Amino acid sequence: MDTVAKRESKKVEISSAEWQIMRIVWTLKHVTSSEIINLMQKKQNWSDSTIKTLITRLTKKEFLSREKENGRYIYSTTVEEQATMDEYANSLFNDFCAHKSGSVLNELIDSMEISRTDIEMLQQTLAKKAKNAPEHVKCDCLPDGCQDMC
Repeated sequence: MDTVAKRESKKVEISSAEWQIMRIVWTLKHVTSSEIINLMQKKQNWSDSTIKTLITRLTKKEFLSREKENGRYIYSTTVEEQATMDEYANSLFNDFCAHKSGSVLNELIDSMEISRTDIEMLQQTLAKKAKNAPEHVKCDCLPDGCQDMC
């Protein structure tokens, strides 16, 4: 449990390829490297060694743990899926101009397939946010803002 708390307090630095591995392990909970390789090769045209390298990186970054069981390593995650995705998204949006985050979020929502349930949840969240939302969000690109430059 210490590993989970330790890992979750750090910035999520994970590549697109590593996300693919994590999604498999989150879904299956406990999985061998052979199972990961088999499933990844159905999605991507990657070599065994590439996938093993990604698994090793994720283990070193403490996103995955491994336990030896009957002569095989069983991999599981050390971080929760939703919390990791939320932290990653927040970190990404923190790098954007605050003034433009709303339009980026709008484009993201417009381009994704999302369920009616998720749409209703978003509508409720937006309705709550609208009650206290400022008229304009200030730019945070420069120390003193950027006035109308953004």
